Amino acid sequence: MKNLNIGLVGYGFMGRTHSNAFRSVGNFFDLPYRPVLKTVAARNSGRGAAFAAQWGFEKSVTDWREMVESPKIDLVDIASPNDTHAEIAIAAAKAGKMVMCEKPLGRNAGESEAMVAAVESAGVPNMVWYNYRRVPAVTLAKQLIDEGRLGRIFHYRAKFLQDWTISSDLPQGGEGLWRLDVNVAGSGVTGDLLAHTIDTAMWLNGSIQEVSAVTETFIKSRKHNLTGNVEPVGIDDASLFLARFSNGSLATFEATRYARGHKALYTFEINGEHASIMWDLHDLHRLQYFDHGDESQVRGWRSLHITDSDHPYMSHWWVPGLQIGYEHTFIHQVADFLQAVGEGKSASPTFREGLATDDVTDAVLESAAKRSWVTVRDRADVKKEAI
Repeated sequence: MKNLNIGLVGYGFMGRTHSNAFRSVGNFFDLPYRPVLKTVAARNSGRGAAFAAQWGFEKSVTDWREMVESPKIDLVDIASPNDTHAEIAIAAAKAGKMVMCEKPLGRNAGESEAMVAAVESAGVPNMVWYNYRRVPAVTLAKQLIDEGRLGRIFHYRAKFLQDWTISSDLPQGGEGLWRLDVNVAGSGVTGDLLAHTIDTAMWLNGSIQEVSAVTETFIKSRKHNLTGNVEPVGIDDASLFLARFSNGSLATFEATRYARGHKALYTFEINGEHASIMWDLHDLHRLQYFDHGDESQVRGWRSLHITDSDHPYMSHWWVPGLQIGYEHTFIHQVADFLQAVGEGKSASPTFREGLATDDVTDAVLESAAKRSWVTVRDRADVKKEAI
């Protein structure tokens, strides 16, 4: 097993999930590489040093460029706000580093396209942290669909609901609230929450062909933490769209931060010719499954408890009946990435797949602005060899 030195940019919520994954993965998976937490880059030197000490990084720096240029770093992991993704990823690729990046890949498809060009030109392994693919129940859903158990797909419906921005007193911008600043985030719930649902949907059901969307910003202005001034809000608080997949199936997507009572309600349902499936993040270890082929006397929805060793990823964990949680999805993603690197590949979702999601979110925002159907950009050159 070879050491793989990790350089992390960012020390917030995602920095914690990633650090935990790198620290834990070798305890449960036999891999060709052993992650070594080498350096964390953080603008706040005091908090960066405290984060490094807590999570076991050897040191912290305040300039990410110093870390990227260091010959001691093998992989650069980007867990910083969206407006930093492109510059850091491009620099890391040019330095010959492997690159992992939080979602969304870029603030828009233009930034993401430049990031894809950089990693592909450098030939470095790359991956986007769309972790919900690695929920065992969601991975099982993928297997059932690929086996043809659902038959022809007719409908896909997804929603991601939160309620944390309802108060008009909540400011925008700065640490912790940068998601409300359009210059940093790029968009609101479209790029933050819908991006997750879109990535999962295209992984399960193929590419999205066209969309018709509506967005709304309910509170038009907020005080900005950095300027102290009341400034217009440029992000979308709610985003809904209809979609048509390339396979002919129809879809509805909804995301909002104004659904009182919901903190992170992410669900999807898929209806096929022979069967249907449903999944709920609040009950993430279960997959609801309906098979029309069952005998009529016992036909009905089944609640599959995803804990057995023959379920995806579960042989690495506990005995059947004992479930795992959110943090394990990141561990699974690191495991798949390191296994792929050992085979000379990139693990899915690659930067190109992240670009495909950004193409859809761009189309959603364009459709909402034009109040018309918009065709999603077709990139026929998207590579399919990633695992």
